[in-house]
Amino acid sequence: MSATPHAIGALPAGSGALALDTYELTKRFGSFTAMDHVTMRVEPGTVHALLGENGAGKSTLVKCVAGFQRAEEGSILIDGREQDIANPIVARALGIGMVYQHFTLAPGMTVAENLLLAGGKTPALIDWKTKRAELKDFLATTPFSLDLDVRPSELAAGEKQKLELLKQLYLKPRLLILDEPTSVLTPQEADEVLGHVREFARSGMCTVLIITHKFREVMAYADSVTVLRRGKAVHHCRVADTSPAQLAQAMMGEEGSASATPASSPAARKPLTDGAPIALKVEGLKAQGDRGTLALHDLSLSVRAGEILGVAGVSGNGQRELVEALVGQRPRLAGSVTVMGQPYNARRAENRSLKVRSLPEEPLRNACVGDLSVAENMALRDFDRPPLSRGGVLSFPFWRSRAREWIAEYGVKTQGEGAPIRSLSGGNVQRAVLARELAGDINVLIAANPVFGLDFAAVAEIHERIVQVREKGGAVLLISEDLDELLELADRIVVMSEGQIVFETSAAGAERHVIGAHMGGGHHESLKAAA
Repeated sequence: MSATPHAIGALPAGSGALALDTYELTKRFGSFTAMDHVTMRVEPGTVHALLGENGAGKSTLVKCVAGFQRAEEGSILIDGREQDIANPIVARALGIGMVYQHFTLAPGMTVAENLLLAGGKTPALIDWKTKRAELKDFLATTPFSLDLDVRPSELAAGEKQKLELLKQLYLKPRLLILDEPTSVLTPQEADEVLGHVREFARSGMCTVLIITHKFREVMAYADSVTVLRRGKAVHHCRVADTSPAQLAQAMMGEEGSASATPASSPAARKPLTDGAPIALKVEGLKAQGDRGTLALHDLSLSVRAGEILGVAGVSGNGQRELVEALVGQRPRLAGSVTVMGQPYNARRAENRSLKVRSLPEEPLRNACVGDLSVAENMALRDFDRPPLSRGGVLSFPFWRSRAREWIAEYGVKTQGEGAPIRSLSGGNVQRAVLARELAGDINVLIAANPVFGLDFAAVAEIHERIVQVREKGGAVLLISEDLDELLELADRIVVMSEGQIVFETSAAGAERHVIGAHMGGGHHESLKAAA
């Protein structure tokens, strides 16, 4: 299984890129086989994509390569030599770096401190003048600009993802593993990140192994792809020799290939009713950001009953603050919000009477209590109402029986309704929250990046359920940093930049480059003239 002379000889002299082979790699957790005799070849200086549904074994495979888990059987070869990667320190010494789907930043430290901390060899006394100059020079070689003095707690999800990538690039890895690196980035940001990573690989400095669920990213940026299904490697090919349909079939097996197509295209949906009432109206909304400056500047928008309004924007332009101000997690400094013509201040009683629901970003943090069971989390909205409570006495058997029904209906994979919700995978947490939030009649649904980090089968299912809210006459405010998602689902799209709505278009007449230009900010008047 040694590296071929041709593959290495094709790279520039002094190349840092390494060749990775896994041979019959097997990992078990008790009686469950997470990875079943996986053999894979990653050529040096290439971008190799790893595709598969949640639970297919992708994360287990890369964690074994990165030293976070140890396989019971099989071998890992670096440049043709077998290596015992017992822990992440050994992996780092071999030049292996990994960017995780979940953030691993020190929230109380600045961007500069997080970058230095990544090296693991921080001196007792730091010459900050010299180090800051070094870090500025390093940032100049990347497509990202982050303020070195900002703390991660003040960054939006997309900016945190960039910092995670910068941490690894700063260490000059020979193999860079990326776990869902673009799940919180706009298409422009994703193209920027992946284009940079691809150039990094093609220069011969690094080999890249990327876990993704987005076929567009595989087709545009990867050289080769391996598909995992139920712990087995079922398909290997060069990207030039395959298609999204073939990859979907390999991922899902014969039974799932049909679900590769979007659940509902805008053309197939019934048109918006003329004169449909305005279900959600936001006027002159102002709210502060975490740093004490204004994050929302007189923001106004409206969504009609039976309409999906998509909110596009580069991460960090006030979307998070807008959602938090609407759902009651952030104080409003000025402005008004009405639902069905009634004042709405996001109180629990108003949520019930006006039928307002929400699917927040990072649901485990924003919509759940991690240590409570699945059944208890599913009851958070109506635990004190009949039939879940009678005469002030909580009816736990009913909580559990309803939870079992929802678990079956929404396909929530869990050990049972009594399992703590933090024990579920991201997709299954989101399904559990969906079950709770979509029960009953809905006037307004506020959804923020609702398919963050989920596999494509879960994405299709959640999109279908969001469209069903629209079809039943509900108004949906869909905030997403994935422009493809908005173009597929929304009836109308507005663009947020610097805390304001700067552009509006119907989804049917939307032009990607015009939306992208407004998302990028700049002189809004000249952009409007250009459009």
